[in-house]
Amino acid sequence: MKNRWVQLSASLVAMIMIANLQYAWTLFVEPIRQSTGWKLSDIQWGFTLFIVFETWIMPLEGWLIDRIGPRIFTTIAGVLCGAGWSGLAFAAERWQLYAFYSVAGVGAAFVYSGSIASALKWFPDRRGLAAGIIAGGFGSGAALFIPVIAAMIHSSGYRTAFLITGILQGAIILAVAQMLRHPGPEFAAAHPVARAGRHRVRRNHDQFSTPEMLRTPHFYLLYFMFVSMATGGLLVTAQAGPVATEWGITRAALTAALALDRLSNGASRVSWGWLSDHLGRETTMAIAFVLQAACLFSVLAVGRLSGTLFTVTLILTFFTYGEVFSLFPSIVGDYFGADHASSNYSFMYSAKGIASIIAGGLAAVLFEKFGSWSAAFYGSALLALVSGVLALVLKRVPLPQNSQLLANAPKHFERAV
Repeated sequence: MKNRWVQLSASLVAMIMIANLQYAWTLFVEPIRQSTGWKLSDIQWGFTLFIVFETWIMPLEGWLIDRIGPRIFTTIAGVLCGAGWSGLAFAAERWQLYAFYSVAGVGAAFVYSGSIASALKWFPDRRGLAAGIIAGGFGSGAALFIPVIAAMIHSSGYRTAFLITGILQGAIILAVAQMLRHPGPEFAAAHPVARAGRHRVRRNHDQFSTPEMLRTPHFYLLYFMFVSMATGGLLVTAQAGPVATEWGITRAALTAALALDRLSNGASRVSWGWLSDHLGRETTMAIAFVLQAACLFSVLAVGRLSGTLFTVTLILTFFTYGEVFSLFPSIVGDYFGADHASSNYSFMYSAKGIASIIAGGLAAVLFEKFGSWSAAFYGSALLALVSGVLALVLKRVPLPQNSQLLANAPKHFERAV
């Protein structure tokens, strides 16, 4: 249990098991709408609530995980994920849909926070790669199940698919939870953080608690960038099914696109995370975020023309979106240290909840009002472009120092801007 690769593998399995809760959702949207007669926006507010509960409780449970460890919380997560996702099979009213999906979101929060924090703590020398592997499990894990779920929905109905996959995922999370541990103090002494070249990292002895982090302008700039980048990715995650229906994309093409997109999403988290270890976080962010803006535009411009182009543009979009979930935890560890990684990144990750409001319920409302997805895609592309520019601003800002936070950080930002 003290081998860091064993810990990484256990966390990876747990992350794969919660992938369907977010990335397979779009397969269920149309069957639910046809079965219940609910509006698209009514259903997609459920997706928003899942993301909100997955992200906004993380500051509290991240603080607890730092102090108690990940095993107990991941055990609870197995119960919540299994019960919440399976419970969707029995949702006959909208409030039941919202309640069960929210319960699954709480469970996903426990898994996500504990797994990412574990990667940052066990791999202080390879944060980008480790965080990328863990986040990649979440991004690509659904690729294993999407063809099966799509076939199950087609043959047995969406309620059966919810029930069976929920029980399976919850049981596996419960099993791997018993392996999870945080490293002891002797581990940090044996694995010091290197500080060299273009890669800016926080020294082991210079750590920020969450209140100290929240007093830095660095955090708020990163938070805005996170919201801006997550909006476009969550838009295609939640709305791919409805968009395909609107554009006349076949069910077979949609299933293929979603399965390949999961692989692209996972590869994105690992490859961009690895690149950031060598090129630097901010430079990597600038490149990836600008490319994301171009890819979101391409979905709207050419993705509607055929099932093949729809698949290709979605693959490119997810490859330039998934890195958000390896770069942001890595840069939080670099800037603010690993001692409070669970709590610190939990606050940063809550930005995804804000993005889900825009990309889930509000995007569906815009579509129902205007009969087009143009506003949602153009707006998301613009936000991604702004994030890329802000990454270059962030690169010019010196790392915050605990002793000089309040006095010097604002001046550094003024000079950078």
